[in-house]
Order: sequence, then structure tokens, then C-alpha cells
Amino acid sequence: MKSYTIHFIRNGFTQANLDGRYVGHTDTPLCEDGLKQLQQLKTQAEYPEIDALFSSPLLRCTQTAAALYPHKEVIIIRDLIEYNFGEFEGKTAAELKNYPMFPAWLAGEDGVEPPFGESNSAFASRICNSFSMIVQGLMKTGTTEAAIVTHGGVIMSLLTAFGLPSAPMHDWATPSGCGYTVRIIPSVWMKVQKFEVVEEIPHFVENSHSI
Repeated sequence: MKSYTIHFIRNGFTQANLDGRYVGHTDTPLCEDGLKQLQQLKTQAEYPEIDALFSSPLLRCTQTAAALYPHKEVIIIRDLIEYNFGEFEGKTAAELKNYPMFPAWLAGEDGVEPPFGESNSAFASRICNSFSMIVQGLMKTGTTEAAIVTHGGVIMSLLTAFGLPSAPMHDWATPSGCGYTVRIIPSVWMKVQKFEVVEEIPHFVENSHSI
């Protein structure tokens, strides 16, 4: 039976990541160390061969896609953009400690959202609908191997929503430049909208050293 393989790859890191800041819609580029890390990963590990490459529109993702797959055309998917942190955007946890709703939001309580930001349910709906459209497109065109370069929060949320085995969101955290391979069997997807999480990527070459 024909199946479809999708590789989720988290963008390389930015200065905001190093500073511990919540950055969602802010279009921050990769920092110099982030680019170096991706280059090291490419020499020490193997990324899967693909037929199609999708990316969030933000620079940190398009730069990652270009670094890892320089000869592939990138298809931009607007709704793969990261969570909108509203007033929390650009701030650290220490800077947010005086916001009354911050602990409840951090705990993932329903109905709690950053001021002028995105609710967890709206975020989940946006990215799940976007991913479903990608799957439909792959099936329609018969494209069986694709990569999606997007943000850590997007990857964790999609694997929590669709992934088997089921696991809490924090279990799907992945380092920058790394991610997960999933396999979609059309009959299963059509019935229950679930995919199998197969393995972590990239594959480190034997005798190389992890970063």
C-alpha cells in the first residue's frame, strides 16, 4: 500500500533563542552560530532525500530550508508560522512573571491567552488545517517524500494532534535543525487523521560527534 513520508525539521536557532525570549511572529533571522550549527549538522549527519520542500514564511525557517536543501524550491505555507505571543512577544519568562495570567498560560490552561495574542485552540486549529491541506496536496500529486521546515511549537503541536504513539506535547520537543519523520497511510489518515512517528532526524553518520 502506498504511503507518504513527511520530515518535520525545526528551524535553526536565533539570538532570541539564546536569550530565552518568546518569539513567534517576529521575523528574526538565524544568528551566526545558528547558521554554523546547521552547517555542522550537514557534515556530521544525513538529512533525507525529498521531492517537495515546505516552509514557514519566516526568515529563520526559509534560511534553514535553504541551508539544508540548497537545490530545492521552497513552497511557502503562511499558516505554518509560529504561535502569536501578543504582549508576551520578545520577552523572557523573568520579564513576564508579573503578568497574572502567565502561570496559567504556561500550564496550558484552556481559554488563557497572551494579551492581543493567539489562543492555544486557535493556534492548533490553524496549523492542523494547514497540515491537512499539505497532506491532501501530496496525495493528489502522488508526492511521497516531503520535508516541512517550521517552528518548534508547530512541530510539537502537530505531533501531539496527529502522532502515534500518542505523547504529551513536551515529549515532542526537538533541538534546532532536527526533527521527526512521520509516515501517513492514506486509509488510516482518511478514517482517523493519524500518522505514525517513525524516527528522529537527521541520522548521524557513524563515528561522527553530536553537536
